[in-house]
Amino acid sequence: MKKLWLSGLLAILIIASVGCGQKPEASPQGNDSSSSIQDPVAAAPDTNGGGDNEGQSGITDPATSEELKADITVYFTDEDIMDLKQVQREITYTDANDKYETAFKALQMADEGLISLWDKVELNTLDFSKGQLVIDITIPPEARLGAGGESLAIEALKKTMFQFDEVDSIEVTVDGKQLESLMGHVDLEHPITR
Repeated sequence: MKKLWLSGLLAILIIASVGCGQKPEASPQGNDSSSSIQDPVAAAPDTNGGGDNEGQSGITDPATSEELKADITVYFTDEDIMDLKQVQREITYTDANDKYETAFKALQMADEGLISLWDKVELNTLDFSKGQLVIDITIPPEARLGAGGESLAIEALKKTMFQFDEVDSIEVTVDGKQLESLMGHVDLEHPITR
C-alpha cells in the first residue's frame, strides 16, 4: 500500500515538473497576441496574463513595456455596400509587423450598423520589408463579394494600410498565389501602390 502511494506521489511530481517546464514556451506566444484593438474587455486578459508569471517577470515584462499605441482609421461600409465609412480606432502593438496585423484585424471588426468587407477573410501571413507590405490571405466562399463589394474591400484595405507613411506598396496574395482578381470581379494590381 505504501509503495502504491509513493508511486502515485512520484507520478504527480513528475507531471507537475514537466508542466512547469512548458510555461516559459507558452509565455512568449501569449505576448505575441498581446497586440489588440483597445477595448476594455480585450485589455483585461493582457494585464492578467503578465501577473500570472510573477516568477518570470524578466521574460514577460520587457515585451509588455515596449507596447506602443496608435490612433488609426479603418474603413467599413453600410448595409447597402455603396461607399466606405471611416472609424477611428486605437491599436496596441509591439513592432511593425504587429502594427499592420493589428490594423488588419481592426479592419475585420465593424461597429454596429456598419459591415466589414474583410471579416470572413483569413489572414495567413503578413510581412513588412523595405516599404512593401505583403499580405497572404485565404478567402472562404462565404467571404466572397460581388463586384461593388470587392472594389470597396480593396479600397478599404488600401486606405487603412496607406495611412502609414512607411508603407509604399501592398502585395496581396491568396493562399500564396498572385491572382489577377481578388474575388473574380476587379483587377488586382501586383503590387498595389499609392
